[in-house]
Amino acid sequence: MIRASLAALALSCSFAAVAAAAPQDDDPYLWLEDIEGKKALDWVKAENAATDKLIRARPGFEADRRRARQILDDDRQIAMPGEVMGDAITNFWRDAANPRGLWRQSPLDAYLAGKPEWTTLIDVDALGKAEKQSWVWHGADCLAPDYKRCLVSLSPGGTDADIVREWDRTTQSFVEGGFTLPQAKSSVTWEDADTLLVATDYGDGSMTASGYPRIVKRWKRGTPLSTATTVAEGELEDVGMNVFALVDGDKRWPMISRGKTFYTADIKLPNTDASRYISTIVPDTASVRDVIDGQLIIFLNQDWSGISAGSLVSLSLADMSADRKAPIVTAMTPTKAQAIEDVAATDNILWVKALDDVEGKLFALRRDPATGAWKQNEVPVAANATVGIAGTVGKRDLALVTAETMLMPPTLYAASEQGAPRAVQSLPATFDAAAMSVEKRFATSKDGTKIPYFLARKKGSTGPVPALIHAYGGFRAAQTPGYLTGQPYRAGPLGLFWVEDGNAYVLANIRGGGEYGPAWHQAALREKRQNSFDDLHAVAEDLVKSGVSAKGRIAISGRSNGGVLVGAAMTQRPDLYGAVISGSPIKDMWRYDKMLAGASWVAEYGDPDVAEDWAFLSKYSPYHNIRKGVKYPPIFLYLSTKDDRVHPGHARKYAARLMENGNRVYYHEYIEGGHSVGADHAEDAVRAAMLHGFLLRELVETK
Repeated sequence: MIRASLAALALSCSFAAVAAAAPQDDDPYLWLEDIEGKKALDWVKAENAATDKLIRARPGFEADRRRARQILDDDRQIAMPGEVMGDAITNFWRDAANPRGLWRQSPLDAYLAGKPEWTTLIDVDALGKAEKQSWVWHGADCLAPDYKRCLVSLSPGGTDADIVREWDRTTQSFVEGGFTLPQAKSSVTWEDADTLLVATDYGDGSMTASGYPRIVKRWKRGTPLSTATTVAEGELEDVGMNVFALVDGDKRWPMISRGKTFYTADIKLPNTDASRYISTIVPDTASVRDVIDGQLIIFLNQDWSGISAGSLVSLSLADMSADRKAPIVTAMTPTKAQAIEDVAATDNILWVKALDDVEGKLFALRRDPATGAWKQNEVPVAANATVGIAGTVGKRDLALVTAETMLMPPTLYAASEQGAPRAVQSLPATFDAAAMSVEKRFATSKDGTKIPYFLARKKGSTGPVPALIHAYGGFRAAQTPGYLTGQPYRAGPLGLFWVEDGNAYVLANIRGGGEYGPAWHQAALREKRQNSFDDLHAVAEDLVKSGVSAKGRIAISGRSNGGVLVGAAMTQRPDLYGAVISGSPIKDMWRYDKMLAGASWVAEYGDPDVAEDWAFLSKYSPYHNIRKGVKYPPIFLYLSTKDDRVHPGHARKYAARLMENGNRVYYHEYIEGGHSVGADHAEDAVRAAMLHGFLLRELVETK
């Protein structure tokens, strides 16, 4: 995107109006956007040191850190399923002895019996030590049906950009002279054992304005990447090209997705003889979910062909590959209270995890080959719980499903179409939940919309107590309640510590997420963003009205997009909130689309280069709504220098401007960890302890 000139903008509105709406061109803190610049890093070090001095020396900090680390590294944690490879299943495991993790495998039968027999495939810590790299695991893609060759992705320090190297599962070593991609934001998949589809940085002009690949090439084994042939190209203003493959029985379906915006993509399939990739009838607003029984399963984000948004639809792969008219068949349409969240196929069953008033349900869908019609069967897992599809065992038609609540530790089940799910492994209780309670409540937002939220506190709690509300409100991402040792997201057991102290922890399901399907997300898009802020205010005010908490004693927490949320909330209602936690945050809505991956989010927020869009963005942009003379609640900002998705400059500049106006800021910028701000559990444990200390200092000890 190119910043529009005032002269050009004057064509659609007055010069005076634009000049008044646009922020100053001479941003006094622009120098803090120099990610690795000496001046900027010196500032970071000074702010880190100031926060460390306030928090790390507190009584109780070290005990919190040790306990958080023990919880995160618990060797009783569930070994979550990776990929089923024939008669074996993989898992990625991190604990105290293996902070960067082990990629390992077990015989499938032993795993399903709850007695896995692990063999290490790659020791990431040992590999990093041998290669003198701070490797962070990004996954492995092994080619079916023998799963001998794998594409292993590793990130230096946790950045989104990673390297890709071919690895042999039989020799358990990297393939000499095999496929290797240098560090980049790449997308790569197997076409066959000797051919890859690769979208990566090919040099000048090959990346989009969002910083993602624009060109897909076919790379043959034994040839240099520079000789790979172009298969598909996108435009500079696209988000990026993505390649992937889905397997239906013995048939592999490689696909190309041209992401035109964050929410629109054109899908291409190989034609009948696989000589080229052709367009499909898949609407550009739909999402591809899986393949089964010769059908491509898509999720509708908008109404299409008489089928309502939020539904699953099946389309014939053979017909689309042959460029024939494909029947459009509804596979599942949820109720108004439901939202389809996860979909995964086994050989004969399409497994669907749905939310029902934000509580999980599991469905098994079967297709009648004769008629093409689908029927569904609900598979009970656990009542009033958060349910997730962790994996599948294709040939056995099993879904590996987790169930948990804020007070019930997660259990991994093997679920079949009929009969009760069988427990594979459970995490033993990490804390005594007998004295705690969880309620689902609804607050009424400014426009009358009912907003669900989950409230955890001690039983019999009376009188206002300090409260912590976590929310997100964007990008279709539903927030579901999990065991308190992992709440809020990326803050370790902070939620547990807070409730044990006698305080209240709240998870708010505000608009912008996917809790009630596409309409719930669209209700907070672009010019409707204020709805998500109003929803958060409504939840906080409901806590006050019901006597759970009080004005000035409520903390709010959000990370990434949630950083926009809590930044807008604290500038709009400084009277309501007493503390703010903001991780990897977006804050500057004038420059966000010029910073790292920000251009890809224009479909979510709007384009600040367009006068009409800046008119609504400017009303809530956290960086631009800090007012002199206003006392804002103290904020704890945490982030990573290595975050190559959300620019560290957002948090740096926001902190500087708040401090310029005399507001209290706690700041901690980790060097490694990327957008997740945690290359290993050691960093996560420190963060949980620091955030606990911050909340105690500002909401409990400060009167």
